[in-house]
Amino acid sequence: MAKDADRSATLSIGETTIDLPIMSPSLGPDVLDIRKLYAQGDVFTFDPGFTSTASCESDITYIDGDKGELLYRGYPIDQLAENSHFLEVCYLLLYGELPSAQELNKFETLVTRHTMLHEQMTNFFRGFRRDAHPMAIVCGVVGAMSAFYHDSTDISDAHQREVATVRLVAKLPTIVAWAYNYHTGRPLVYPRNDLDYAANFLHMCFSVPCEEYKVNPILSRAMDRIFTLHADHEQNASTSTVRLAGSSGANPFACIAAGVACLWGPAHGGANEAALSMLREIGTVDRIPEYIKKSQDKNDSFRLMGFGHRVYKSYDPRAKVMQETAKEVLELLGVEDNPTLQVAQELEKIALSDPYFIEKKLYPNVDFYSGIILDAMGFPTTMFTPIFALARTVGWISQWKEMIADPSMKIGRPRQLYTGATHRNYVNVEDR
Repeated sequence: MAKDADRSATLSIGETTIDLPIMSPSLGPDVLDIRKLYAQGDVFTFDPGFTSTASCESDITYIDGDKGELLYRGYPIDQLAENSHFLEVCYLLLYGELPSAQELNKFETLVTRHTMLHEQMTNFFRGFRRDAHPMAIVCGVVGAMSAFYHDSTDISDAHQREVATVRLVAKLPTIVAWAYNYHTGRPLVYPRNDLDYAANFLHMCFSVPCEEYKVNPILSRAMDRIFTLHADHEQNASTSTVRLAGSSGANPFACIAAGVACLWGPAHGGANEAALSMLREIGTVDRIPEYIKKSQDKNDSFRLMGFGHRVYKSYDPRAKVMQETAKEVLELLGVEDNPTLQVAQELEKIALSDPYFIEKKLYPNVDFYSGIILDAMGFPTTMFTPIFALARTVGWISQWKEMIADPSMKIGRPRQLYTGATHRNYVNVEDR
């Protein structure tokens, strides 16, 4: 819980004076408590994009944009990505502490045993058009889970919430892999209990019934890191959407589907796809100076994608891990001569040394590297955001569970600054 610092800020509105309590978090800047502002002062605050507004109290994830720091339950993301693995990180986000060996084994077994989908859901997949975008499929199927698993939709039942949690974490890889298979005309491959979380996902995506497919451990580790680095990111647009949907009492599957829909936006989950599209537009290394010049021209619509971040004002801590992983994957797959990847590597060098980039703090972010890795693995760009959704699901669920357990939870209801017409009387159509 945030601590009351026994301090307050005084706001004067005409002859009315209001004391606004100042709350102190465990990390980050102090927060003005304005919950009674409207009742006492008859005014609202105006904050488009909620850039200066805390919408909730949370102890899951913390970001310090100035320091380039990301913490899951207090643990630095680079330590987790280097020493842990995704399911252990899932346990940490969901339950607040790193698991013991026994707890981790139990959790991994539980998730593994729930990776299969209800068999009737295969018919649901086949109901989509063959050219349907994988995100449309994922969004639809996740939302439809409440129709197939209605024994875990009662949010007032702690046991049902827990069952829904495990089902979502376990089944998202299967849903996303099947969306990929259906999108590309491949057979639907069932999960295997002898493979770990990331390896199982890759096996479902790339194996075929007619021959054996062995998952390369380097690629599996790279995918696991992508999952870990995207697991949660504080109160971003999709997480806020999940919380807002959940505040109405909607079932967990509907809430996660809402998060998937929000993530689909190009300004959010589509950033790595946009970064790769930019690299392909540039084409070759010799054209980089031309595009650098375009990016610095305020009158040119071209923008460098995959550089800088709304929150991080220094190097994205996730990008450092992704940079190392990208090198491992590219070396393994022998695709260093790929023109797109050559452009990426040269742009990276420029961004880390050019005064313009350094002054503007336009460092490569996690989207820049993750797109390169997924492309090298053989995923089409249409799969980038579904994979992001797969990883972020555990963060959404953690935030949803935290909100449901919060005794101060209220249905989300933002106010507005109304600028429309004032009171008008209706005029009959024949008199207009």
